[in-house]
Amino acid sequence: MITLGEGDTPLVRSRAIEKELGVGRLYFKLEGCNPTGSFKDRGMVVAVAKALESGAEAIMCASTGNTSASASAFGARFGLETYVLAPKGRIAKGKLSQALVHGAKLVSIDGSFDQILRIAQTLTERYEVAFVNSLNPHRIEGQKTAAFEIVDDLGSAPDYLLVPVGNAGNITAYWKGFKEYADLGKATTKPRMMGFQAAGAAPIVEGKPVEDPQTVASAIRIGNPASWNGALTAERESGGAIDLVTDDEILSAYRAIAEKEGVFGEPASAASVAGLYKMARNGKELRDASVVCVITGTGLKDQEVALQSRGTFLEAPPTASGVEAVLGLGRVRSAT
Repeated sequence: MITLGEGDTPLVRSRAIEKELGVGRLYFKLEGCNPTGSFKDRGMVVAVAKALESGAEAIMCASTGNTSASASAFGARFGLETYVLAPKGRIAKGKLSQALVHGAKLVSIDGSFDQILRIAQTLTERYEVAFVNSLNPHRIEGQKTAAFEIVDDLGSAPDYLLVPVGNAGNITAYWKGFKEYADLGKATTKPRMMGFQAAGAAPIVEGKPVEDPQTVASAIRIGNPASWNGALTAERESGGAIDLVTDDEILSAYRAIAEKEGVFGEPASAASVAGLYKMARNGKELRDASVVCVITGTGLKDQEVALQSRGTFLEAPPTASGVEAVLGLGRVRSAT
């Protein structure tokens, strides 16, 4: 078996946001619990297995972070040289450190992700190196298993599946999984697929590529998604929608799930929850609905945003009374 223990991630029911927004049942699919901290491991394990099967001795990806972390880990595990092409200055340090510690050869390129993806495609066609970005169909086959797990856990498909959209492989894969489970008779319904892009990187919503995408959510900072058509298919066939959320909305949702639910996702993950808040604001009736928001990666991927969004430490002198004064503690414990 080719595995690092990916999959079988928790589906956790909301305790606060569900009530706040008047949702019938709200769940978070915690994909940050995968081995390298994101959903990418589901597809990467299949892509690497197929690379080994074909006799490849090296793999290559273009990445804004999570793909590089996953490819590097699986490459190290199974003795493959891993080449990572990354946009200069646009990869979170948490993800960068993962690629480096696993021994990948990382090349920083002064260009957009879309330019770098084309370079990776060119080089893997020219050399005996396996291409492991989501254009590799084996990635989609692995990622669709999250849809199977959601149906298994709930006993049926949810009414709505909300997912961040960057390169659009994930929404494509989820829809493939839900359709296959329905075809097999393991689900009697399929969800409406609701994809959310960042406002500064919303090519699908705008209907044209974005030359210089900008967003705090680095994992979805992509101007020309590789699986664009797959995302449109999921939207059309499911009766769903692909919409955008602003960086302010993303950061607000990012803080809300951490403070109200105990769920620490990276900023891109919060796009799904920001989308739910937007649906509720716009009057979407969710009182009787079951909703799953996909939290695509752990917040430890991008610690800089966490520290910037929450301010600094409180400071106190090294005495109990000093700490007491800073914290403003309430009722003193009674003696019994």
